[in-house]
Amino acid sequence: MSGRRILRLSFDLPPDADAGLPERLRRLLEDFTPRVQLLEDGALLDLTGATRWWQRDARGITELVQLRALAYFGLRSSAGVANTPMLAAMACALTPLGQRTVIDDSPEAISAFLRPRPVRELPGVGGKTATLLGEYGLHTVGEVADVPQLTLQRLLGARAGRTLHQHAQGHDTTSVDPAPAPKTISTEHRFARDELDPARHRRALLALADDLGTRLRASDQIARGLTCTIRYADDSGTRRSRTLPEATQHTVVLARTAYAAYESLGLQRARVRSIALRADALGPADRATRQLTLDAQDDKPLAIEAVADRARVRYGRQVLYPAALAISSRPTSAPHQDGGGRPEDTRGHRAT
Repeated sequence: MSGRRILRLSFDLPPDADAGLPERLRRLLEDFTPRVQLLEDGALLDLTGATRWWQRDARGITELVQLRALAYFGLRSSAGVANTPMLAAMACALTPLGQRTVIDDSPEAISAFLRPRPVRELPGVGGKTATLLGEYGLHTVGEVADVPQLTLQRLLGARAGRTLHQHAQGHDTTSVDPAPAPKTISTEHRFARDELDPARHRRALLALADDLGTRLRASDQIARGLTCTIRYADDSGTRRSRTLPEATQHTVVLARTAYAAYESLGLQRARVRSIALRADALGPADRATRQLTLDAQDDKPLAIEAVADRARVRYGRQVLYPAALAISSRPTSAPHQDGGGRPEDTRGHRAT
């Protein structure tokens, strides 16, 4: 047993939250422990030294944190507590809003939680890796944990195989980092009703990628990563992050990466309530690099994108949009007044 107690919180943040909320939230959390790492939708807290001061166990402190966040800021949250950030995050992702999941710091409790989980829930396991492991009959974390490390290294490579083996055993050496998180921007599409159609999910992803790309180019920034968050009808959610092939501000690259993150979830007949995309690790555009290709077709989308940006600046953002968003059925409600609507996403589209 490590003795560590790590709390992962996920807040139900309003789309129109003011810019000062994260700092006020940080001050509230630092009342419980100085080791607080703010994340895009929540926070990590190291409660290891706080239990003696508060004379409560980790569950008791977590209940108090959630109660104060709700009382002071009106923020509902889900929480996971474990002995590592990885396990705490996995527990939090499975927990409904207003509740908490606590994994005891014992090998038996960790094994009981971790072994039945699908292998794709482990950090760093995307759709391709999960498919490859499935071809060898490795569908759960427990099945992967029973495979020798050398076998996983032959399948996935030395570093990836070693990391997967450690994660499947419940080992995670990362710590809570109080340093400020890299700058991000995000945007969200909320469906008018819980949506089953994957084609509509993909159209929403394209609209969100187009919105992110437009905002990145307007602010002269590039993103190095992309995170896709899916919320379901029961208020649960799943999240997948991807590192971009190269830091970019171009819609076509963002959309391809968003599709890959979505497809890695393997959704089948899922009732989706909302989809959000977040551009991660932003930096100045003058640091961007682009891999050279011999295909002139690669330059066409970028040239069209530049023309569209100039037209949007002059005539409004709704004047041009990807052709895939030009569907015949339009929502009956009026578009938002901010000019960010498109034929498909005029209802429930939010950007932060």
